[in-house]
Amino acid sequence: MSINKDQVKGQTNEVIGKVKETVGEVVGNKKLEIEGAIQKNIGIVQSKVGDVKSAITKK
Repeated sequence: MSINKDQVKGQTNEVIGKVKETVGEVVGNKKLEIEGAIQKNIGIVQSKVGDVKSAITKK
């Protein structure tokens, strides 16, 4: 199974977003927390796009 660029970028955004979200919670920075949640969800969607692209190219 090969991983495409969208999957890598998506997973990266998901991790960075989760870190921002957690740091925002810990330090009480609501803006950073929300920013992290948004980035995390963008990463999840981007990763799914990569999954679909990967499934299409396999067929």
